[in-house]
Amino acid sequence: MASDRPILFSGPMVRALLAGTKTQTRRVVKPQPVEHPAFAGGAFIEHKRLGQVGVEALVADVMTYGAPGDRMWVRETFRRVDGQTLPWIETDYRATYQHGDRLGDHFGGKPRWTPAIHMPRHASRITLEITGVRVERLKAISEADAIAEGLMPLGSGADRTWTVDGDAASEHEAARDTYAWLWEQINGAGSWDANPWVWATTFKRVETAR
Repeated sequence: MASDRPILFSGPMVRALLAGTKTQTRRVVKPQPVEHPAFAGGAFIEHKRLGQVGVEALVADVMTYGAPGDRMWVRETFRRVDGQTLPWIETDYRATYQHGDRLGDHFGGKPRWTPAIHMPRHASRITLEITGVRVERLKAISEADAIAEGLMPLGSGADRTWTVDGDAASEHEAARDTYAWLWEQINGAGSWDANPWVWATTFKRVETAR
C-alpha cells in the first residue's frame, strides 16, 4: 500500500513546486554510510532492523522518504485564518502571501506565521508522487539535476545564469554552482564540500481533494 508522509520545503522551493520547475529534492542519508569496499556501492549503514545494508540496497530496503508511487505532502510556513479576517480563506501560505491580501494589512496588522513543521495534513496544498529514488553522493548531481531542483534562469543563450528564486546572491553561470550555494544556505558552510550521501528523489505534483 502506498504511503503518505510529510516533507518540509522552504518558501523559494514551494514557489518552484507551484511553478512546476522543481521535480527533484535531495536529503541527507541518516546515518551517513560508512566506506567499505566489501559492500555494493562501496559503503554501508547500520540499520536497526536490517543490520548492515550496502548503499545500493538502501533504495530497495530502507526508503526513508518513500518508494515510487508513494506520496509526500508538503509542509510550509502558514497561518490559520479566523472568520473575522477578510477575505475569508481557511489558510494563508507565506510563500505566496502578498502584503495587502488581508484587510488588516492596511491598518498595520502583521501576519503571525506558524513554522512549517507544525502544518497539519489537511492544511497542505501540495502533494507530490514519487517517481524515482536513488542514493548517491551530493556532488554526483548533474547540471540537469540541479536545474530540476527548481532553479530559476536569468537571461538566455550564452548570457543565461541560474538563481534561487531570483536572488542575486545565488547567481552563477552553472546550475550546479547555484545549487551548491543553495545547499550551503540550508545546511551550513562546508556542507557542500563534505559531499554527503543523499537521497535523490524525483517526483511529480498530483491533485488531491482537500
